Amino acid sequence: MSPATELQSLAEAPGYQARRTLPLRVEAMRQLRRRRTLLMGGVLAALPFVLVIAFAIGGTPGGEGGDRGGTRINLMDVATDSAANFAAVNLFVSAGFLLVVPVALFCGDTVASEASWSSLRYLLAAPVPRARLLWSKLVVALGFSLAAMVLLPLVALAVGAAAYGWGPLRLPTGGALATADTVPRLALVVAFVFVSQLVTAGLAFWLSTRTDAPLGAVGGAVGLTIVGNVLDAVTALGSWRELLPAHWQFAWADALQPDLEWTGMVKGAAVSVTYALILFALAFRGFGRKDIVS
Repeated sequence: MSPATELQSLAEAPGYQARRTLPLRVEAMRQLRRRRTLLMGGVLAALPFVLVIAFAIGGTPGGEGGDRGGTRINLMDVATDSAANFAAVNLFVSAGFLLVVPVALFCGDTVASEASWSSLRYLLAAPVPRARLLWSKLVVALGFSLAAMVLLPLVALAVGAAAYGWGPLRLPTGGALATADTVPRLALVVAFVFVSQLVTAGLAFWLSTRTDAPLGAVGGAVGLTIVGNVLDAVTALGSWRELLPAHWQFAWADALQPDLEWTGMVKGAAVSVTYALILFALAFRGFGRKDIVS
């Protein structure tokens, strides 16, 4: 279906109002009922239980034989000190890859899945304007992505409180954050992780408008994210690595310090948002001119 045909159908529809087409609640319920949404939620909710079992079997985290010079081992050293520490460790072990998957899945499966089911042209003939269609799907996809990132620390806090008790967030470098400050700091961490994943969301969403294969969009976004992580590990690139979103993905560690440091998080957020806006704009521009045949 061409854009001209859609405009003609819109003009002929009596009482038509674009803002009433494909309401967000309708799209959200459609996505919530899908098996992959429930499966992804189950995987994220299960991670804290898996870690509790692993700590119970393996003993004290960061035990003998571990390299205590690395950031990961230091966080593991205090993983069982409190529920807040346990939640922070859950975020750390999942931020590099596990939390990338739901973002790529929810954003990459948006338009491409409709095309693969041959229902996209019927949505546009309903008539739903292309911009409205993309906007509704993008908002819902980002909403589910944020929900996935909130779900993990919430379950981790509950599981950690039951297993290790509630208390201040003990810092690997010494000292601790006050109990009243732990939840706001963890909320800031989740917010930064979400913003840093906007690049993956943009990649997946753009690819979803370019292909009829949902797995291609999801896999392409995850693959390009991994490539970014690999490039960031190439120290020969020097300061050029600062232009990579992956370079700032763990800048949220500055939020778990006695004195909150914003520099790294602000730079990382700026890089991520810039790339994401470009990719979202490309998606809207390309889809607006695309001839829909599926």
